[in-house]
Amino acid sequence: MRFKSWLISLFIIFLFLSFYGVFAQSKTAKYIGANKCKMCHNSKKSGQQFKIWQSSAHAKAYRELTSEKANAVAQELGIDNPQTSEKCLKCHGTTGGKDLKLVKEGVGCENCHGPGSLYKSMKVMKDIATGKTKPEDFGMIKAGEEQCKECHNQNSPTYKEFDFKTFWAKIAHPRPTE
Repeated sequence: MRFKSWLISLFIIFLFLSFYGVFAQSKTAKYIGANKCKMCHNSKKSGQQFKIWQSSAHAKAYRELTSEKANAVAQELGIDNPQTSEKCLKCHGTTGGKDLKLVKEGVGCENCHGPGSLYKSMKVMKDIATGKTKPEDFGMIKAGEEQCKECHNQNSPTYKEFDFKTFWAKIAHPRPTE
């Protein structure tokens, strides 16, 4: 009888841990790609944020790694291929090169705003916009100078003076007020 009780307790603990593991795993934000953002952020009502990003240097950051200049810089650094090097992809592709399906989109929405799987739904975005919930509760980051300087700093082999206010104005994509 004692063994049966112990076995039932063990089974209950196992079920709890399994449930907790599934729940905790579902709360881990994952990268979804800029095209998922496009569905809602390309309209005039949203300020055509996707279109603004798409025409930016950020959207072309991965393609820049195919240039002669990128290959010359890579060669100086002892890098065979800048398009596959973690040293280059950490700043030239979404996910920092960890997800090769998304890296080709360049510096995408999620580089600045965090992985979007938890905040991508219309309900969550509306709740954030109305203040019902906090963006950070869903892994969303309010982009700013700190995120920019993760790549735009003296560690970059092609670093140029970085004035946050000047460059921020070039990539601004605010949502129009209604």
